[in-house]
Amino acid sequence: MRFGLVLAEAANGLRRNATMVISVVLVTFVSLTFVGTAALLQLQIAQMRGYWYDRAQVAVYLCTAVSTAEGCVEGEATPEQKEAVEAQLNSDTLDPFIDEYYFEDREQAYENFQDQFAGTPAADYVTPDVLNETFWVNLVDPSQSDVIAESLAGLAGVEQVVDQRRYLDQIFNVLNTASYTAVAVAAIMLVAAALLIATTIRLSAFSRRKELGIMRLVGASNRFIQTPFVLEGVFAGLIGSLLAGAAVVAIVVFFVQGYLTDTLSFTFVDLGDALLVVPLLVGVGVLLAAVSAAIAIRRYLRV
Repeated sequence: MRFGLVLAEAANGLRRNATMVISVVLVTFVSLTFVGTAALLQLQIAQMRGYWYDRAQVAVYLCTAVSTAEGCVEGEATPEQKEAVEAQLNSDTLDPFIDEYYFEDREQAYENFQDQFAGTPAADYVTPDVLNETFWVNLVDPSQSDVIAESLAGLAGVEQVVDQRRYLDQIFNVLNTASYTAVAVAAIMLVAAALLIATTIRLSAFSRRKELGIMRLVGASNRFIQTPFVLEGVFAGLIGSLLAGAAVVAIVVFFVQGYLTDTLSFTFVDLGDALLVVPLLVGVGVLLAAVSAAIAIRRYLRV
């Protein structure tokens, strides 16, 4: 096969259908940018889950004077009840599950509340007496929080036992929903890109129908005829996927690392994660373009 001639034919087709090629590049770029964003979001969720789950605590809230829970019929937790809770935490039964724990009294809870909600109306109205005294428990294995809950929830003076991971699960569910939405939009855009690539190839073949007829008459193989059209699609898909990769890297460098990292105290994906996603985008873009172009030209040549 004469590769110089094949490349010349592919370049000629790109020049003749420049507008459609640009459309393919843009659609591929947008769709793969959604794919890359969804992949980064999944990496972010995995990082956050690993980081925060290991640090999630179990909060043992003690009764206040206004508590209405079943274990608070006697009102505010007494010193004896607090000692009973602490004794249970130090027992041989729970000791293998607990890494460490500490007690937070009302004054400490009030100071933390004021720091957390400074500048909000709640900070002006909340008083120490309505806040729970709390035992904060760090577990050796955060997934075994049910053991703590079952051991302490029924003790007198305990209002409730809360695993903080349930709050994290709500956040992760929202992030997962956003990720799945991005994937769904990307899938629709990829279908549109595939159809547009097929249309572009068929138009390119139609504009060169006389040349194709001559090639067939002189005995050119189907492979020789089809290859330039496949290369046209691959070129458009490659450019679109490279632009999507550049967009993903730019999002991580300028938005995630340049803005979010300075604003929020979370661990975020970095440039290394973005560079892992780029080959995926290039591979998907080139494969999609090659398959769409090959199917389109084969169907056209059979007509």
